[in-house]
Amino acid sequence: MEKNIAILIADLSGYTALTETHGASAAADTIDRFMKIVSESLVGKSEFHQRVGDEVVIVSPSPDQLIETSIRLMQQSTLENNFLQLHGGLHYGNILQRHNSYFGSTINIASRIAAKANKGTIWCSKEFVNALEAKHGFTFRSQGNHHFKNISTENEMLELQIEHAHSFSIDPVCRMRVHKREAVSHHSKDILFCSSYCRDIYIGNNTNASIISATHQW
Repeated sequence: MEKNIAILIADLSGYTALTETHGASAAADTIDRFMKIVSESLVGKSEFHQRVGDEVVIVSPSPDQLIETSIRLMQQSTLENNFLQLHGGLHYGNILQRHNSYFGSTINIASRIAAKANKGTIWCSKEFVNALEAKHGFTFRSQGNHHFKNISTENEMLELQIEHAHSFSIDPVCRMRVHKREAVSHHSKDILFCSSYCRDIYIGNNTNASIISATHQW
C-alpha cells in the first residue's frame, strides 16, 4: 500500500567513541536509555518503526505530530547527563508499506538528510516543512543547498531550531554530553569529562603528544 508519510531518522553522534572508551555494556545501556527516551517522546500517531544499531526510524501520518516528537526527543535527550548527542532528518513523501517494511525514495532521502545533519540538530526537507499545517509555529534556519547521491537536483536543508534547558559540555574522549553542574572531574575550567577515567585518558594522550612533539624538535 502506498501513502504519504512523515519520517524521522535519528541516531547517536559519537556512539563508536563511547563504545571504544567504555565498552559494550555501556554502549548497550546507552541504547536502552535511547529507546526509553524515544518511547516517551512519541506524540499523537507517531510510531517507532525500527532500530538499526544506534539509529531509529519514527513515522507518522501527521508531519505536525512528528515535528513535535522530534522536539521532545531532542529536549529529553538533552536532560540526560552522560548521554550522546542526537542528529536527525525529517522528510515527507510517498512511500510503499509492505509486510511492516517501507520502500521508496522518501525513506532514502530521510536517511541522507540525517547523515548530513550536524551533531545536536534536526534537519528538514522543504517537502516536510511545506506539509506542516502549523509551520508558522516553528523556526527554521537554512543550511543551504545540498546534493544527495542519485538525486539530480540540489535540495535546500532547513534546521529546526530547538530550545534546550541545560548547558552542557562534550567529553573529548567518549563524546558524551556532560552537564556542567554534574561533571565528575575536569582537567581545566574549559574541559569537562564524564569521569576520571576519561580525564586520565585525555591527560595521558596529550602528555604523550607533547613528548613526541618535543622529541621531533630535536
